[in-house]
Order: sequence, then C-alpha cells, then structure tokens
Amino acid sequence: MSFRFRCHHCGQKIRANERYAGRSAQCPRCRTRLLIPAPGLDRPVEPEQRRPAEPPRRGAPVDDEPEVSPLPDISLSPLFSPLPVPQPVRPWPGSLGLKFAYPAKRRIRVAVIGAGAVGGFYGAKLARIGHDVHFLMRRDLEAVRKGGLRIVSSDGDFHLSAAVYESSEQIGPADLVICALKTTSMDQAEQLIRPCVGPETHIMALMNGLGIEEQFGRWFGPERIMGGLAFTCINRGQPGVLYHRAYGRVTFGHLQDNLEEARAAAAMFAEAGIETHVAKSLNQARWEKLVWNVPFNALSVSAGAVSTQRIIEDAGLQELARTLMAETIAAANACGCTIDADPMITKMFAQTGTMGHYKTSMLVDFEQRCPLEVEAIIGEPVRRAQAAGLAVPQMDMQYHLLRHLDLVNRGLVSRYD
Repeated sequence: MSFRFRCHHCGQKIRANERYAGRSAQCPRCRTRLLIPAPGLDRPVEPEQRRPAEPPRRGAPVDDEPEVSPLPDISLSPLFSPLPVPQPVRPWPGSLGLKFAYPAKRRIRVAVIGAGAVGGFYGAKLARIGHDVHFLMRRDLEAVRKGGLRIVSSDGDFHLSAAVYESSEQIGPADLVICALKTTSMDQAEQLIRPCVGPETHIMALMNGLGIEEQFGRWFGPERIMGGLAFTCINRGQPGVLYHRAYGRVTFGHLQDNLEEARAAAAMFAEAGIETHVAKSLNQARWEKLVWNVPFNALSVSAGAVSTQRIIEDAGLQELARTLMAETIAAANACGCTIDADPMITKMFAQTGTMGHYKTSMLVDFEQRCPLEVEAIIGEPVRRAQAAGLAVPQMDMQYHLLRHLDLVNRGLVSRYD
C-alpha cells in the first residue's frame, strides 16, 4: 500500500510503499538522506549513524542476496530503483595468486590517474576515510596544492588536503590504480599508469565506453584489471572545486569476472559511503551503462549543445533518445548480453528526469573545445554491433555526426572551405 510523507528538511511530499518502511532513502528534491516512516507517522526520523559493515570475508559462502553496499539508496518508486544487480555466483578461482590488498590491508595506497571530476570525487571520498590516496593532476594541480580539494556535494560538502603530483613517477607503485582519464587520452594511459604498477597492483578503469579493460589487460595482464562504472552527476567548477549534484553509485566488475576481487573493491568503496553494486559480467555492465551514455551524450552535442532536461522535454529529441536506447540494447544482446528493453528504457528516462538541466561530460568537453569521447562511447558499440551482423542506423548516424562536429569544433576542419 502506498502512502505519503514529507521530507523533514525541505517539506517535499514523497510517495512510498509501506513495505519500505524503516529503510534508507533520499529526498528527490533536496537529496537529504532519511528513513521511510511507517504509515501514519507525520515525519521520518533521521537515519542513525552506523559504523560501516564489515567487509566480506574471502571464501565466505555465497548466498542468494544481490551484492549491494551497506549504505543503499533505497528508491521511493520502482522507476527510481537502481539498475538490476546480477545475482552472485561462486568466486572465480583466481590467477597467479594475485589478490586485491583490501580488506587484508586496511589502509590502501591508491593512485588516481586523471583526477578530474570523477577521479577527483571518488579519490577524495576514499582519502576522507583514511586511505593513502595520491592524485595525478593537470589543470587543478597548483590550485589544489595551495588550497586543497573542495567537494560541494548533495551528500554533504567537505574539504581535503590532497596529495597531488604532476607525474606518475612521483607517486610510485600503489595497491590500486584508479584510471579516470578521458578515453581520448588512451594513447597516454599506459605510460601514465605503468610507474604506479607493482607486483600486487590492481588497476581499475573508472571510464566510459567499451574496450578499455581489454586494452589494459593486454598491457598489464587481465588478472589485475577491474572496471568501475559510475552513475553520477559531477562537474568541475573553478580550479580545486568539484560539484557533485546527484547519484554516485558505482558498479564493479572484473575483466575475467573474478567476483571475489570485484567484491573486495566494492567493499572498500562502500566503506567510504558510496553505493556499490557488483556485476557478474563486466561486459553486460558496460553495455547497460551505454544505454544512457549513447543517447544523452550524443544528443547533448548533436542537437545543438543541450542539457539532459531539454532532451527529455522535447518530444522529437525524446523519441530519438528512445530509438538510440533501443538500438544500444539490441546491439548489447547481439553481443552476448541479456537486457530487457522496456524496463531499462523506462528506468533511464526516470532517472534522467531527476537530474535537472545536467550537462553531459561530452557536452562539457564540446563547450571547452576538447576532444570528444566519440570512439569509446559510440564508435566501438557501432563497430561491435555491425560485426555481430546488426544494423544500428541511428547510432551510426550519430557517430558520423559527432566525429565531424568534434573536428569542426576544434578547428581541425573548416566549416565552409
């Protein structure tokens, strides 16, 4: 049975189902974390501060529950629930005896390669709870050295005196390398990561698109490669400031689908208050994220530099986004995934509707005349679909439009000559 209650912070009316009473949620308006009350109570109580759950023991028996963080963001409506979380399977037996350092080692040495909006935010969250985090920075290097890293977040603002460097050699070997570079910098990725790789190092690609972990596996060995898929709204502000507007969950997977390693990484992030999921198949998780990335990144640029809100409010753009989602899902299923189109498309539009006038990462790059992540986000999915014998005409058209717009925008080809 559904009922309504008000957020104790902003007064927003919220509809919930009584079966969620007592579970954690966020107000869709002010993002305050609260508890869903039992029907009949006028206002919810604030959630108690709990110690982070103990990380999973290696070799612990596998139960039938989905892998989620100890701090879940429980939805108030089925449309706003997180993406489906794959059921756990028995742990992969491992390779060469390589084990992720956490939780056996409680303070992890982390190197963040590409500490822009996404890398800076998640690295800061890990540093805040005591991990030894080192940031490789470019644009914000001097600002953060002088004034630290400031996070303005819907989950609460904080300031961090960050350890920042201008070269990977200054950081040295780490337990975990988080690579959050733009995929347009993949030609530099190996030389930036390698100085931070030791015998026991794991590497996590916190990046958009397809084919990233496979390339890392060729460079460093597949047994040490993980993927992190962030569903979040983060933008850079002035140097040294990051703005986290909404969401923040990360889905973790392993290139060889090693569930034990992925769970250990997820537990580490969950301890920092980040909602985490573990994917049984990294390939499927990558395609699921593309269901959002392909339409909204592409149309935000090709439709004339527009926000996500404009795309869903305009009937024609919304229909085009829906078509691109359907083609992406068909491509994913042709490449070995199993994604149910209608629920996924409904979920993507519902979640996007809560973001407001959000600028996608591709639009931000376009406005700054930076190279666009066209190849990883849409070019590679198009190529894989075509290799599987599937025509994706709308995706293919967006791919060619974006490639040309990128060149024109950066002055590499003339608009008229």
